[in-house]
Amino acid sequence: MKSTTAFAAAAVLMSAMFSIRSVGALPLDARDVFVPPVLYPHAGTVWGVGQQHHVVWDTSNAPKQITNGKGVVMLRKANITTPLILGEGFDILLGRVQVTVPWVIEGDDYQLVLFGDSGNFSPFFTIQGGGI
Repeated sequence: MKSTTAFAAAAVLMSAMFSIRSVGALPLDARDVFVPPVLYPHAGTVWGVGQQHHVVWDTSNAPKQITNGKGVVMLRKANITTPLILGEGFDILLGRVQVTVPWVIEGDDYQLVLFGDSGNFSPFFTIQGGGI
């Protein structure tokens, strides 16, 4: 009796699996990864702690369908992305977002990472006024 019940349960499970598998997948829209180059800050730029600046990127080659349209800007120092989020939740197709320079150690090895579909780094720039 137990083997009959186990067999019946297995048969029901198998038929459920096959019926789910037989449902056709919905077609996906073609989407492209958008990697806009960061225009500002650029090499030679100097930012001061506490100042506000616009991060600017080129949207002229944006595809019609992008994977993720919401952007995030993070700070990098010495080729390491820090946990500092300078901006988030903005439309990546706007081409700019205003950020406030955080209190950080002074240096000329900073970059910004622009995330939308993918991460894109700005050129290295300088942050001054951190007091260290």
